[in-house]
Amino acid sequence: MARKPIKIAVAFLLAVAAIGVFLLLNRPESSSSTQSTNDAYVQADFTVVAPQISGVVAKVLVDDNQRVEAGDLLAMIDDRDFVVALEAARARVAAAQADIDKLESSLGLQQSVIRQAQAALVADNAALTLAGANAERYRNLAADGSGTQQAKQQAEAELSIKHAGRDRSQAGLLAARQQVSLLEADIQRARAGLAQAQAAKSTAELQLSYTKIVAPIGGTVGQKAIRVGAFVNAGKPLLAIIPLQDVYIAANFRETQLARVRVGQTVKIRVDAFPGEVLNGTVESLGPASGVSYSPVPPHNATGNFTKIVQRLPVRIRLTPDQPLASSLRVGMSVQPEIDVTSAQSQSTARSESARRSHSTRR
Repeated sequence: MARKPIKIAVAFLLAVAAIGVFLLLNRPESSSSTQSTNDAYVQADFTVVAPQISGVVAKVLVDDNQRVEAGDLLAMIDDRDFVVALEAARARVAAAQADIDKLESSLGLQQSVIRQAQAALVADNAALTLAGANAERYRNLAADGSGTQQAKQQAEAELSIKHAGRDRSQAGLLAARQQVSLLEADIQRARAGLAQAQAAKSTAELQLSYTKIVAPIGGTVGQKAIRVGAFVNAGKPLLAIIPLQDVYIAANFRETQLARVRVGQTVKIRVDAFPGEVLNGTVESLGPASGVSYSPVPPHNATGNFTKIVQRLPVRIRLTPDQPLASSLRVGMSVQPEIDVTSAQSQSTARSESARRSHSTRR
């Protein structure tokens, strides 16, 4: 009889344990106060440096794994062909400017020609007026017998000559003025040629500047594949610059872990390369899609058998500044981040309380 209570107690404990195991196994993964993953790596937004022109490498001024700053000279391409092209472009600019100067001088000279033609026209008009008066006088004299018929004919001939001279001067003045329009059109054409030559000169200067390959960002040189004497093609990668000062953590969490993950939550980061060391960081952003969504041929489980696979979504983690160990991180290192999903909730509650108090104060 003494064993019966013991059996009942054991059965009760087994039942409680079974219920506990059942609840634990069916507990949502996101309900935990922390979320961690070992699918995480150190990353950096590195820049691949490639030349913008083709040519032979004349100098290489950096070594593998060397630290460089933005604007530092990395390498030089032989610039002799580009210097010659620039000098030719400058000569074309000078020639175009000389053409404009010549045409503008011709335009100034043409203004003098116009003034001369105007003066000649004034003189011809005066001579025509005098000849008209003489012709009228001789006609009157011939009519009343006081003058000869010959004098009358000579006066009328002189009048005709003056008319012709006046018409010639008018035509010359018109031609001189039309020549101004032609010269102005030539000047506009010459200026367009000058602009084209200047554009070609700017292009030549730009091409010459491309012979100096400079660092677009600060960082450490990696994947260096440039040698003196090698011919490089425009757009072909020569080296990469990795900004180790701006590394971050790219962690891929299961979708079942992200229900309570928010931007701003604190993260403890353990680096496989440094056992026992812990770095601090914060959640910077959550990816908009799972990795498989970016696949060129994403899976479409619309027909046939279906096996559900838990997806992983990227979470970007920013390292807290001024951590000595951070300078030892290298891109590609494996890490294990652990997100405290309760930290952002308390921060959000504090911000809400602060906003409520501020609103109450304003009221």
